[in-house]
Amino acid sequence: MRRLWRNTLRIGVVLACVTGVHLAMSAPAQAAFATELSGLPDRFTAGGRVETVSAVVSRSDQGGCIKVRWSMVVGVQGVRLDQVRIDRIEENGSFPVQVRTEGNAARLTDRQLDPGTLCPGRTVTAQYRIAFARNADQGQVQLAVEAYDQNLQLLSRQTATRDVVGGQGAARPTAAPNPTGATPSESPRELEPQPTEDPPEEGPGERVDAGAAGGGAAAPDAGAAGNVSQTGAGLGLTEVAFLLGGLLLFLGVGLLMRLRQLTKDPEPVPADGVSVSAADRWERQPGPRQRWRTVPRDGGRLG
Repeated sequence: MRRLWRNTLRIGVVLACVTGVHLAMSAPAQAAFATELSGLPDRFTAGGRVETVSAVVSRSDQGGCIKVRWSMVVGVQGVRLDQVRIDRIEENGSFPVQVRTEGNAARLTDRQLDPGTLCPGRTVTAQYRIAFARNADQGQVQLAVEAYDQNLQLLSRQTATRDVVGGQGAARPTAAPNPTGATPSESPRELEPQPTEDPPEEGPGERVDAGAAGGGAAAPDAGAAGNVSQTGAGLGLTEVAFLLGGLLLFLGVGLLMRLRQLTKDPEPVPADGVSVSAADRWERQPGPRQRWRTVPRDGGRLG
């Protein structure tokens, strides 16, 4: 029984150590990056001006420089997705994105890596032009901006929720400020899935690395991480499941051992109230036999 308890305790300690090491290794990598949102209004107005929102990612460790791929998750309540206009822009105009919708959420993922490079002490910025149709009803919109590396590993995310004021009594739309290099005729696109174009065939010597060029990586799903409301990734689903499984296994083995101990047959007790083991334990052990010597009564004299 003691050996079984020791083995169970060892298993629990090993599971706890493995979980702690995994969390300790993943936490510094996630804490080294931070994403901030700027330019968000207090609320959006249906049919109002186009707002330019900037997402800035930075890193605080001393690692090397990496490329960044941006992705934005848009969730709406009370407003339809086709009433939301979002355009991803860079200095030279619109930036190509892939749109995936799922329910009341849509994900816009850059088809190419961001032109900037994320290095220690430097930042990479993405800009989005956001507007709502005039016929949009009153509701809420949640914006979650996520920064990935070229291997689609999440670096950091930041979310924000804003109210949307309905079109009744909305202010007359004004001209939106044009970003540098953008043409005045450009307008934010509707959140509708776009067909994926087949890449052109590459001739000999024209093939480039997919990760370095920004292609060959599938975009995350629309609802993959749209409900996270803080900077940085916390305890992941894999870590939680692993830790919960280890705890359940440890508790299950302990309960089985306790049940076995409770259902163990008691020692038989005789009628006199003394157990067999106790009687055997207190029984006096016989000593070595001694030879008896016969002594005559007359003191050894013969009559």
